[in-house]
Amino acid sequence: MKLERHSKIVELIGKYEIDTQEELAARLNEAGFNVTQATVSRDIRELKLSKIQGEGGKQKYAVLHSPTPMSDKHIRIMRDGVMSMDMAQNILVIKTYTGMAMAVAAALDAIKLGEIVGCIAGDDTIMCAVRSVDDTIIVMDKIRKMIS
Repeated sequence: MKLERHSKIVELIGKYEIDTQEELAARLNEAGFNVTQATVSRDIRELKLSKIQGEGGKQKYAVLHSPTPMSDKHIRIMRDGVMSMDMAQNILVIKTYTGMAMAVAAALDAIKLGEIVGCIAGDDTIMCAVRSVDDTIIVMDKIRKMIS
């Protein structure tokens, strides 16, 4: 439920110029989420929302992403660790050098590819749950471009 609520919050602040927690709570309640101002306050903190100046000088909530979601360190870990990739429907299987799977999985998590739902790493193998078969192909292409 929290993930759906967080997704809805990001959608709402992208669609409307929301400047107060109360307004955000009201919009969430209209959308079918039974929330209190305290819940919205926690969600804002967890999503790391910021207030920026909107049109007409009015403040509004916005998602500000860190400027380095794909740092050189993460790309270097990917290049040094990934040996091969294969897919089984929406599961991406990444083979790494022995002992590198957890580091590569952590780098993938830090890069925050929206198509990846989550990763499980062993010693030399990572299984990534991807949203769809088409997204798996997209992720494989993105990883190939990163490591080439």
